[in-house]
Amino acid sequence: MYRKIYMLPLFLFLLVSCKKSDAVTTTDPKDNATAVATSGDPLPSWNDGALKKDIIDYVTKVTKEGSPDFIPVEGRIATFDNDGTLWAEKPYVQELFAFYRVKKMVEANPALAQKQPFKAVVEKDKTFFEKGGDKALIELVAATHTGMTEDEFEAATKEFFAEAQYPGRNVVLKQVRYQPQLELLNYLRANGFKTFIVTGGTVELVRAISADFYGIPKDQVVGTSFKYQFDDAKNTILREPALDHFNDKEGKPVGIQLHIGQRPVFACGNEGGAGDLAMLRYSQGSKYPSFQMIVNHNDSIREYNYQEKDNLSLNTAAKYKYHVISMKDDWKKIFPDK
Repeated sequence: MYRKIYMLPLFLFLLVSCKKSDAVTTTDPKDNATAVATSGDPLPSWNDGALKKDIIDYVTKVTKEGSPDFIPVEGRIATFDNDGTLWAEKPYVQELFAFYRVKKMVEANPALAQKQPFKAVVEKDKTFFEKGGDKALIELVAATHTGMTEDEFEAATKEFFAEAQYPGRNVVLKQVRYQPQLELLNYLRANGFKTFIVTGGTVELVRAISADFYGIPKDQVVGTSFKYQFDDAKNTILREPALDHFNDKEGKPVGIQLHIGQRPVFACGNEGGAGDLAMLRYSQGSKYPSFQMIVNHNDSIREYNYQEKDNLSLNTAAKYKYHVISMKDDWKKIFPDK
C-alpha cells in the first residue's frame, strides 16, 4: 500500500513489546505568528550554524519586496512529510492505529478473533505477516480503515488519539512531535507561506490531528486515500477497501498537483525510506528560488539512529544540494519541554 504501512519488520516490531526509553513532553504548537516573525530568534530550538542561517536567509530574501528573489505570497507553498519529519516514526502511528482498531473491533465482535488478519494480531502471530507479506498487511489496513462512514472513522481517530500511548516512550502521541519543526512551520507561516503536510499515511488519519498538532487545517493535508462512494439514501460518504491514490515516492508530486496545483518552493522530508525524494526533486523545479531539506535521524540518545542501507536519500541530497538536518548537530532539542 505504501512504505509507512508495508514495511514488514515494523509491523512485526509492533507485535512484540517495545524497548523502554525516557519519556518526552510537549507544548502547544500554535505559537503566535506575529511573535515568531518579529522575535530575535524565530528558531530557538535550532542550534546556531550554517543550516539555521540558510533557512533564515532564504525566507528573508524571498519575502523582501524588491528583492530579485522575491516570491509573491501565492507562490509561497511549503510541503512537509509527516512520519519522521514532523514526528517520530519508530513505530509509525498509522500502524498503532491499525492495531488499536483490531482491539476495538474484536471487543465489539469477539468472533473476529478467530478470523485473519485479526487472529494474527490478537495472538501476536508474526509468522502470519512474514508469510503473507504485503498482501497480509494490505488486508489488515483495509479491514481496519474501511467499511465505515467518514463520520464513524473520524470518531474512531479522535478516540484513538485521546487514548493511545507511544510504545517505548509511554507518552501521548502529541508528545513525539519535533519542536524545531513546530517552530519552522510557525516561522514560515508568519512570513506568508502556506504549509501543507504531504504524507504517505492515510489522509483521513492525519487530517484528524493536523490542526491541533501542527496548526495545519484539514484541506492542507495530502495523503494516501481510499476510494469513496456516496450513499444517497443515507446522504453520507462510504470508504471502500480499495486504494485511490498511493501518496509516496513518485506519488507525492502527483498528489501535490492534484490537491495543491503548483510546485512547492520549500519542501522537507526525511531519510529512512527514500519516500520523499520525488517531492524534493519536484520542488527544485520551481520557477522561484527553492529550498529542500532532509531530516537525518542520527541521534541515538535523544531520538533514534537509523539510515537507509543504500544511503540513497543522503546521496541524492548531496547530488542535488539539498540541505540535510542533522538531528544530533542542528537541533538544540528534539521534543518540546512540556
